[in-house]
Amino acid sequence: MRKAILGAALAMSVIAAPAAYAGNIVETAQEAGIFNTLIAAASAAGLAGALSDGENLTVFAPTDEAFAALPAGTVETLLKPENKQQLIDILSYHVLPTKITSAELPAGTNDVATLKKGGDETVTVSVMGGKVMVDGATVISADVMADNGVIHVIDKVILPSD
Repeated sequence: MRKAILGAALAMSVIAAPAAYAGNIVETAQEAGIFNTLIAAASAAGLAGALSDGENLTVFAPTDEAFAALPAGTVETLLKPENKQQLIDILSYHVLPTKITSAELPAGTNDVATLKKGGDETVTVSVMGGKVMVDGATVISADVMADNGVIHVIDKVILPSD
């Protein structure tokens, strides 16, 4: 039932006419000034273009603080060319192939497909008591609108199990 409700919400988000905003997801993230590590990682992974040009995306965006909380050396290791696929997997795990605002999230817990290919391809989104969690990360600011989707700011980097 929950997946059916989520599916209906996703369908409605595709049908709704998009509003004009200040920029695409990358431009909006750059303007916010708290996603420098995320933008650098997306560029290193070759995903910045997809986040700029893709349509109707939802990004669960970890802040610079969230990246800084990873074990020492993690970000630097992921940015090395030999770890590009691992970086792509992690970053695509933060992106949904459809635009979902906080108002469209049904109460309870739902598994939602991400853009990650292979292995762990879904995140668990929980909405309880007005609090939204994504794979254990808390949404600290929801519905940052961009021309091509929406950004939900999260307090930690979420990692696929594989």
